[in-house]
Amino acid sequence: MNARPNSQRQQKGVVLFITLVLLLVLTIIGVSSLQTTSLELRMSRNEHDRLLAFQAAESALRDAELRMKSITSVSLFNNTAGLYRVTELGGAQLWRDEAIWRGSNSLTGGALAGTAAAPRYIIEYIGPVVRDENAFQQDDPYAASSTIDRVEMFRITALGTGGTVNAQVLLQSTFGRIMD
Repeated sequence: MNARPNSQRQQKGVVLFITLVLLLVLTIIGVSSLQTTSLELRMSRNEHDRLLAFQAAESALRDAELRMKSITSVSLFNNTAGLYRVTELGGAQLWRDEAIWRGSNSLTGGALAGTAAAPRYIIEYIGPVVRDENAFQQDDPYAASSTIDRVEMFRITALGTGGTVNAQVLLQSTFGRIMD
């Protein structure tokens, strides 16, 4: 009869050890799932910020295109206030310079709710291109008398900011129009 009470005492110690090991395993699983959920939440917020920045940049592109409809002369592109002439081949691109996006160096588009900063844009005059409809003309397409036969080309670059200043999207489009 003495053997039986001893085995019960030994079993009580084993049950406590197994319970502690199971509790440790459950704690590790809980902490791991909490970290995974936290990571997924951060990823979701970052994606939301990026999409908001993309929408802001798209909005600035549309604002710039509307502005282009009111511009009647390429002489306005004098490298100030967001209206520039494109840099020469091999030169530093304006839109890569961070200073271009501050102050009066660029133009401000319409603000979007939830963004950390208003979207900004610059417009660069690229030059004239001969219209396809008159590709075989005999006259000089760049002469002053043949403005109808050429399209003035512009590059619009827009910078959108998301919910935080760390989320930024840069978009570019090419815009062509006939100047009178």
